[in-house]
Amino acid sequence: MTEIDRLSDRYVSDLAAADPCLAAMSGISGQDGALTDYGPDGYAARADLTRRTLAELAAAPMTGEADRRAAAVLRDKLETFAALDEADVHALDFSNIDGPFQRLRQAVEVLDQGADSPWDDLRARIEAFPAALRGLSAYQAEARDRGIVAHRPMILGTVAQLEGSAAYFRGFAERPGLDGAARAAAQACLDYGAFLTGELVPAAPDREGVGRDRYALGVRNFLGTTLDLEATYAWAWDELAVLKREMAEAAAEIAPGRSLAEVRDALDADPRHRIASGEPFRAWIQELADRAIADLDGVHFDIAEPLRRIDCRTPPTGNSIYYLAPAEDLSRPGQVWYSAHGAETTTWAVPSIMFHEGVPGHHLQLGATILNQGLTRFQRVSSELHPGFAEGWGLYAERLMDELGYFTDPAHRLGMLYGGRQIRTVRVIVDIGLHLGLTIPAGSGFHEGERWTRDLAIEFLSRHSPDDVEVVTWEIDRYLGLPAQAIAYKLGEKVWLEGRAAARARHGSSFDLKSFHSTALDLGPMGLELLAAELAAV
Repeated sequence: MTEIDRLSDRYVSDLAAADPCLAAMSGISGQDGALTDYGPDGYAARADLTRRTLAELAAAPMTGEADRRAAAVLRDKLETFAALDEADVHALDFSNIDGPFQRLRQAVEVLDQGADSPWDDLRARIEAFPAALRGLSAYQAEARDRGIVAHRPMILGTVAQLEGSAAYFRGFAERPGLDGAARAAAQACLDYGAFLTGELVPAAPDREGVGRDRYALGVRNFLGTTLDLEATYAWAWDELAVLKREMAEAAAEIAPGRSLAEVRDALDADPRHRIASGEPFRAWIQELADRAIADLDGVHFDIAEPLRRIDCRTPPTGNSIYYLAPAEDLSRPGQVWYSAHGAETTTWAVPSIMFHEGVPGHHLQLGATILNQGLTRFQRVSSELHPGFAEGWGLYAERLMDELGYFTDPAHRLGMLYGGRQIRTVRVIVDIGLHLGLTIPAGSGFHEGERWTRDLAIEFLSRHSPDDVEVVTWEIDRYLGLPAQAIAYKLGEKVWLEGRAAARARHGSSFDLKSFHSTALDLGPMGLELLAAELAAV
């Protein structure tokens, strides 16, 4: 091991101890019964860890190309963490998908495996839940006293989840040995809701976007790069125009002479594209994931044996779809969590999502990273910290499966274009437009010349989404709570596509797609600026 390897190993262990919820999401072993301290001391300890590790990295000798790349990846992330600490923005972390409360709850959910649950660790996390929420409340109250309070709609979005989370914890009360802890955790959710509504909401501003400086920090954090935001905004409008033409062609293939909206409504109502939620839906997506692995392995990718299994699950609460990489010791397989509520779930857009989350998307990319012993430990487990890299590959995987001919059902291909690629393009427009207060351009056919508001964003996304207004509203609030996260998909895919096109041009007739994918994935996760530079040499 080089000194960079040893430093990376120490940092991952220290980071996991300081942030067990991040460890749970990243598959880092050793903290399975603990929860993150989101109190003032916890945030201070993580900031101190960042500073110490940056100093150690600056003094560490490097040996060879692997060390150079590993050090660059670690330095980039540490400097981003330091910039976020310096900006004092952690108290603004309210999200309907990935704020501190959601991470605490997800750390419990990942251990909840029915009869196969690791009961000691699960009990420990449930018992720790009330103290974790008290610490989070103390930190947010302290920040409020310094004048730092999240936007009111973001706080209320978390409040709306607390009763459902309390009910989830009450469900553990019937399990032996968990009655008292489960009821305490449920009450802690309600107490946290009372704190938010009574102490934070009255002090919270109503504004919607975070502004240019805070947004630039989000770009750095989620994408690992800098952007010309106005140019990116204009590019996304051009991309949307291209997609609309493609969707019109796809809709005409399904039902000639009918509008895209009419085709969408017909597909929603078609019994062939509906399935009962719950176990029938879970089993159906499990079969999709298993079949993709069987089809692609040995043909377009070489899939390692530990990655030939995906555990598809439906969470009891929330409205999200996400992937968890295998634990670094492989004690937990890769998991796709796919929310499906109500009596039935519409399925015509689901195959592309499963290609994104499973194979050749996140499960292949992030699972291969976990297994890659040529990377440092930080590189192997840091995919959660590099959404541009990971989500860009996920969107690239959807396009790749179209190129490889896997959308044989025209409805599934339209689902990929309409429910996948279009949404990710609209996200770039809405996210940048909302947070920067940009003007809607002439020629767009939508409130031209007006500045973006939350209501306009909901209306615009509703025109471009198969979802109802409740889900669309949830989606817009997701963007508002995680500035720049929503653009990681499309901007990340752009880097992957440009890297592939450049490699194809360099190698000419000797270009091999399977080899390109293997070499590119071996790079490991990193920010998009570093990824573009590294792909230039593939």
